[in-house]
Amino acid sequence: MGAGRTASESSAAPRIIHAAELEHAIDLPRLIDEMAGGFIAYSAGRVVVPPVGHLGFDEPPGDVHIKYGYVRGDSVYVVKIASGFERNVSRGLPPGDGMMLVFDRATGVARAVLLDRGGLTDLRTAVAGAVVARALAPKEIRRIGIIGAGVQGRLQLRCLAHVTTCREAMVFSRTPARAVEYARELGAAGFRVAVAPSADALAAECNLIVTATTARAALFAARSVCAGAHVSAFGADAPGKQELDPELFRRADIVVADSRAQAADHGDLAHALASGAVELGDVRELGEVLASPALGRTSDDQITVCDLTGVAVQDIVIAKHVLARAVDGVAVGEEEGLKSSRGGG
Repeated sequence: MGAGRTASESSAAPRIIHAAELEHAIDLPRLIDEMAGGFIAYSAGRVVVPPVGHLGFDEPPGDVHIKYGYVRGDSVYVVKIASGFERNVSRGLPPGDGMMLVFDRATGVARAVLLDRGGLTDLRTAVAGAVVARALAPKEIRRIGIIGAGVQGRLQLRCLAHVTTCREAMVFSRTPARAVEYARELGAAGFRVAVAPSADALAAECNLIVTATTARAALFAARSVCAGAHVSAFGADAPGKQELDPELFRRADIVVADSRAQAADHGDLAHALASGAVELGDVRELGEVLASPALGRTSDDQITVCDLTGVAVQDIVIAKHVLARAVDGVAVGEEEGLKSSRGGG
């Protein structure tokens, strides 16, 4: 859809695509590669991404993110709205909801409404975890540690299966019953999952660690992380949130952020900068590392950290991915477990 569209085409109602159809339009290995390309484009300045819109709520606690932008030269722009309300689980509701709106770049006419109910946001976040692990994790991953047994924690491990042969895993949750259920579910998916007694114990045992929580304080001490480990932190995506000990940034040999500006404003990096544990000039952006691997890990003895706050280019990439495949009538089959992980809480 571009500048040559007729008036009747421009006035047509946008296509509404529901979650089930979107799930069937996912080709996960291809999406991982496309997401890496999106991060490279972002760091190279080829993506227009205005500041994130954020609504915070106190009682019940929750937040809403509005992210939007476009890749220069593309035919579309994307606006994404995603909410997270952690108490929904106790009410029998999914912890998040949302949608993506796709517009024609040349005319501003709405092209599609992707009613993903937050599923595309969950998936694009987990896909970023696979991108980061492929770039920064040690060559030999002994055990994967996941802190957070909700939707994101489940998706992270499933996506990591596409970039590593490691199937040894450990999970920690502040709610032990959820960790046990996580171990059962992911065990059925081919992983051998142990439940950690604490986040510090997990950090000491695993050399690929992923945090996916709503924490507002450090989950484990920096000293607990073993030499050669990589840590990807996803939970500090709004002001006031925190998952990592600022001292881990001081200990790390390489510090990476999906977006220096966003992470410095409201990611774990913000806490590290405030404490003086790291200087912003020492932080590399993920797209820079992907474009020039020499900027990343050069030894399996190094500790690497990546702070991910979520960038609109991820929404653009996944929206284009599913829209192209849904509109073209491509159905590759639902990736195993993606649908069932929604509503895991």
